[in-house]
Amino acid sequence: MNISRRKAMQLGLAATSAAAFGAPSFVAAQAGLQGAAAEVELHGLSTFGELALPPDFPHFSYVNPTAPKGGTLRLQIKGALGNQNFETFDTLNVFAFRGDGAAGMQGTFDSLMTGNADEPGSVYGLLARAVRVSSDKLTYRFLLRPEARFHDGSKVTSADCVFSFQTLKEKGHPLYRMLLRDLAAVETEGEEILVVRFAPERGRDVHLFVSGLPVFSRTWWNGRDFEASTLEAPLGSGAYRVARFEQGRFIEFERVEHYWGARLAVNIGQNNFDRIRYEYYRNRQIAFEGFKSGQLNFHEEYTARFWATGYDFPAMRDGRVQKIELPSGSAVGTQGWIFNMRRSKFSDPRIREAFAHAFDFEWTNKNIMYSAYQRLTSYFEDSDMKAVDAPSPAELTLLEPFRQHLSAEVFAEPWVPPVSDGSGSDRAMLRRANDLLLAAGCKRSGSRMLLPDGQPFDVEFLDSSGALKPHTEPFQANLRRLGIESTFRQVDAAQYKRRIDSFDFDIVSSALGGSTTPGEGLRNVYSTQAARTPGSRNLGGIADPAIDALVDRIAVAATREELTTAARALDRVLRAGRYWVPMWYKDKALVAHWSVFGRPQKTPKYGTGAPDLWWWDEEQARKYGQPG
Repeated sequence: MNISRRKAMQLGLAATSAAAFGAPSFVAAQAGLQGAAAEVELHGLSTFGELALPPDFPHFSYVNPTAPKGGTLRLQIKGALGNQNFETFDTLNVFAFRGDGAAGMQGTFDSLMTGNADEPGSVYGLLARAVRVSSDKLTYRFLLRPEARFHDGSKVTSADCVFSFQTLKEKGHPLYRMLLRDLAAVETEGEEILVVRFAPERGRDVHLFVSGLPVFSRTWWNGRDFEASTLEAPLGSGAYRVARFEQGRFIEFERVEHYWGARLAVNIGQNNFDRIRYEYYRNRQIAFEGFKSGQLNFHEEYTARFWATGYDFPAMRDGRVQKIELPSGSAVGTQGWIFNMRRSKFSDPRIREAFAHAFDFEWTNKNIMYSAYQRLTSYFEDSDMKAVDAPSPAELTLLEPFRQHLSAEVFAEPWVPPVSDGSGSDRAMLRRANDLLLAAGCKRSGSRMLLPDGQPFDVEFLDSSGALKPHTEPFQANLRRLGIESTFRQVDAAQYKRRIDSFDFDIVSSALGGSTTPGEGLRNVYSTQAARTPGSRNLGGIADPAIDALVDRIAVAATREELTTAARALDRVLRAGRYWVPMWYKDKALVAHWSVFGRPQKTPKYGTGAPDLWWWDEEQARKYGQPG
C-alpha cells in the first residue's frame, strides 16, 4: 500500500488564490504556452517544465518490476492525514472532520493521477489515462480509463469523481475544504470524461492536488452521511481493501486479487504484500516490545536513545532483525514546541523568545539523543529556500510593502535560536531570557514570575505520548529557574485530538513534513483563515497579513526562482515572529525490520521507499521462521 510517498506528495502539491503585490497570476504567466491550440492532451501534469517520463514509460525507475507478491507487512501508522490519529481509531472515513480515522484507509482509493518519487511536482495517469488542458490552464478534461472499477465490479465514472470532489469541498475535513477553494466547478461529459474548472486566479498547483484526491463511489454513499463516523468500510477502487479490524487495536488490509490497475505503469513493482496490518499501541516503548517479539516486522525508529541502546536483543544478535539507515531524500520538515498565541500569555514575541533561551539543545542532543541530530533553525531547513544573510533585492521587493508592519529584523540577518555552552542551564541564556520577560512587562514576586496582568506565569505542555518527556523535563527545569511553573500533561489520544482541533492548549509539540515545492499546503499551516478554522494545522494561531501575502505568492509562483525567493521571504517573517521553539532534524530514516523482506537496489530521489516498495522474501522468511 504505497501511500506514504505518493498520496502525501500529491496533498503537498496544492496551491491557491491570487498573486500578491500586483504581480501577474500563475494563469496569466502560463497563458498562451500552447499556441493556437484550444487544448493539449498530456499523459501527466507537472508544476514547472516538462514531464521527465514519456507516455510509454514501463514503470518507475526505483521499483523492482518483477517483485513477488505475498506475505504480511505489520507496522504502525507513520504519518497522519485528515482526521487520522496515531494512537487509536473509531472511524473508517479519514476524509471527514469527525472521529479518529484509521490508518491506511487512503490506500483503498485510487485517484485520477499519482506521483513519481523521482520527480517533485509531477503526476502520471492512474484512473485517468490522459488529460486535456485548455490554453488558459483553467479547464482540465480528464479522460478516464474505461476499465477502472470499484471493488464490487462497478465502473468508476465521471459522476463518481464529481460527487467526490464536491463532497470533499463541501463536507470534507477542513484541510480539503481549504485546499479546494479554487475549484470552481466539476462536470461530466459522458461516463469517461471529467471536466474540472478552476477560478481565474487559481493557485499554481491546485490541478495537481485535485488529481490526487480519492474517488468515492457515488452509489455506495447514497443515503449515507459523509460527515458521520462509520465503522463500515467505504467502497474503494485501490489496490487494497479492508479485511478485518478491531476498533482501536488493529486494522488489516488485503491486496485485491483482481485489482483493475495492477498492470499500469504507475503500479508495476508496487503493492507487493498480500496483507498490510497496522497495529496500535499506547506508547512507543510497548510498540518497540511488540516489534522485538515479532508482532511488528517493520519499525521506523524516531528515538535516538532507543536506536543507540535498545537493539541488543536475541533476534538482532542472530540476524533475524536488521537495522539500517536510509537517506530520506525528502525535504526537511518542521518540528518544534508551538505556542498557542490565542492565549494572552504568549501574545508578546519577547516572551516567546525567552522560552527559546530556556531550551538547551546542545545539552539535550548530547545527553538524551546521543548527538544524532542537527538543530532546526529555519522553516525550510537544509534547502535553497532557507533565508540566509540579508534579504536579496528580489526578497526586498516582496517585503517592502509591509516594512512598517514587520520587525526590523526581517530586513537584516534572519533570527537563529541561541547556542548554549552545553551545561543544561547556560547562565547567559537564562539571563537573556529573564531580561526578555521583564521587557515584556512580566514581574518577579519572590521566586515566581508574574505575567503583565499580575497572574502567576504557569504553562502546560500537552501531549498524547511520553516520548518527548525526557526532552521536555530539562526545558521545564530551566523555566522553573526563571520563575515559570510548567506541567507536562499527557492525555489519551481521543482527548488530545479534541483539544488540538479546538486549539485548547498552551504549548504543544508539532512535526510536519516538508516539501521541495511548497504551495497551497502552507495556507493550512500559516494563514489567518487557518488560524480561525478548527482542525487546521495552524496550531499557533499565526495571523499576519504579510505572511498571508507571501503564502499566496508561493502558491502562484510560475518559476522555481520565484518560488525560492518568496519562500526565503516567508522564512524571514516566520522566524522573526518567534512562533515556536525549534527542535531538531535528521537527514536519514532509522529503520529496523525482521529479515523477511527484499527491497530494490535503487531508492527514490525523494523518499526512502521503505516499506512501500519492498516485498516479502519467502526464502528468508522460511530461514528465520517467520510466517507470512
